[in-house]
Amino acid sequence: MRVPALLLALLTAGCAQTAGTPSAGTTPSSGAASNSPAASPNTALSASGDFAPDATQAIVYNRKLVPEGARASILVESESESGKTRSSLVVEGFLSQRTYGAHLHTMPCGAKPDDAGPHYQHRAGKATAKNEIWLDFTTDGTGAASTAARNPWLLTGDSLPRSLVIHAQRTKTAPAKAGMAGDRVACLTLT
Repeated sequence: MRVPALLLALLTAGCAQTAGTPSAGTTPSSGAASNSPAASPNTALSASGDFAPDATQAIVYNRKLVPEGARASILVESESESGKTRSSLVVEGFLSQRTYGAHLHTMPCGAKPDDAGPHYQHRAGKATAKNEIWLDFTTDGTGAASTAARNPWLLTGDSLPRSLVIHAQRTKTAPAKAGMAGDRVACLTLT
């Protein structure tokens, strides 16, 4: 069953509210660098799109793992009142009963999978679910899933994630392989 774009956006907002109600002053961020290295009081990033052949914001790199008709919607909110960043992701049209890795990355999506750069990290160093934003998901029988993450820090105005990259495998946590999740199969640029 296909979920209309508006309903997908509402589901994403609902997932974010489940994690915590956003403060009234949340404002969208363009992802551009700020003159201040201090944490933004409230920052919101989002993206929604179909992984279509001619898409520029939602790009697919592996059509076998991200079929025609697949789509995703993400909302990332950083709130000064709670001191936390909450992220929610809703997908549909992916392969059914399959687990994918998903992380925020430092650069916008591009023609090549590596154009999105490395994982976004709060502090350079360790690849962990607390230092990065991991949104791994397992689809249901229809290829849909939703997931959310909470991180105990704020996004900073001078360093914001620029894309969501979906990977072929679940994110590994073993020390020598932490953060690895296989090939990059799709990318969604955040605004």
